[in-house]
Amino acid sequence: MDKRKMHGVWASRWTFILAATGSAVGLGNIWKFPYIAGENGGGAFVLIYLLCIALIGIPVMMAEVLIGRRGRMSPINAMRYVTSEAGLHGGWTAIGWMGVVAGLMIMAFYSVVAGWAVNYIFALASGEFSSAVGTVSTGYFDALLANNGKQAMWHSIFSFMTFAVVAAGVTRGLGMVARVLMPFLFVVLILLLGYGVVEGDFAAAFRFLFEFHFEKLTWNGVLVALGHAFFTLSLGMGAIMAYGAYMPDHSSIGRTIITVGLLDTVVALVAGLAIFPIVFATPGIEPGSGPGLMFVSLPVAFGSMPLGLIFGTLFFMLVTVAAWSSAVSLIEPGVAWLVETGKFNRIKATFLLAFVAWCGGLASIWNGAIFNALDFLTAQIMLPLGGLFIAVFVGWLMKRDVVAKEMDGEEHPLFEIWRFVLRYISPVLVALVMGLSLYSKLFG
Repeated sequence: MDKRKMHGVWASRWTFILAATGSAVGLGNIWKFPYIAGENGGGAFVLIYLLCIALIGIPVMMAEVLIGRRGRMSPINAMRYVTSEAGLHGGWTAIGWMGVVAGLMIMAFYSVVAGWAVNYIFALASGEFSSAVGTVSTGYFDALLANNGKQAMWHSIFSFMTFAVVAAGVTRGLGMVARVLMPFLFVVLILLLGYGVVEGDFAAAFRFLFEFHFEKLTWNGVLVALGHAFFTLSLGMGAIMAYGAYMPDHSSIGRTIITVGLLDTVVALVAGLAIFPIVFATPGIEPGSGPGLMFVSLPVAFGSMPLGLIFGTLFFMLVTVAAWSSAVSLIEPGVAWLVETGKFNRIKATFLLAFVAWCGGLASIWNGAIFNALDFLTAQIMLPLGGLFIAVFVGWLMKRDVVAKEMDGEEHPLFEIWRFVLRYISPVLVALVMGLSLYSKLFG
């Protein structure tokens, strides 16, 4: 009990909203969501995705924040507190441990990709891609991937950036992400959207993202929507639970998390409307997915357009800030736990975990199999399991009056709807996503 609230509390409800949005908005919002939406039916996919956010993302996120605020400690000790309060076996604390470990594992390879984005800020700014063609861009990216020393340097720079924020604490560090970096992200996104409207083919991009093509929406597309709705909100990795521990008592969990979910979705949609006008306005470039779009196609597109190198530099600053705001939430849960042991101060705890993740990143750079294994274990197994157990724990095992008190939900019909969805719908859908994704990866 003496450890509760020892880390501090967010200055306001909006600080929490921006911090949680920063955790949720990452690389997937910038390149993955727009692409999978366009390829899977445009507006039809967006509609299914919003339904999935409502049935999985937001209900589970509310449950995770509820545990964090109830426990007021790191995910490990928060789970220990609520488990004891519910009179349950201590094994449920494993939810907190799994989240902390998953966050460190994700940070290991995530910081490598974020390092590529930092590198591209300087590459675009220096004119590297001025009037470049596809072969030049492909060659540059391939050379980066082949140069382990260069990757290690940019990975180290990004790891230090993350260390600096988390070591500064909840108010000065994580709060800075909310107060400074997130507004910067929104401003750059609007600037890029304006540039796409003026210089790109905005009409083609709008059709790609929003025209309803139900014939393109397959069952696999629905599965993709389910999976992305779960993963985009940083669920199951302890980050949102840790941020919930710093949430003010008087803030409404329901209204706050709905706002976070809406902001995360808006960022993904606006990112698509900013990126794809540039892609469609550049001959010979297809809206390919993943690193191919972000690190090969877009530099060529920016390099061939008026003021393109300036806005290309801004784009990779946007990508870096999105990755940075997510990365700080990946190691915060573990740092909070180490501080609570009484054996570490925040700076030493942050250094230790950042160093562990940094070493994992170096291993990922030198061995691609490690990179893929970390990605597979976290995305396909640990995060879905964490989300599933959180839904079951809050929906079925926590006392109803405790849950209702945290949610301000006594006699409120919306509380009963949320609890029904959390108990009967969210766990089934998360299990479905996990099972079908694993089957597809292993036998597809």
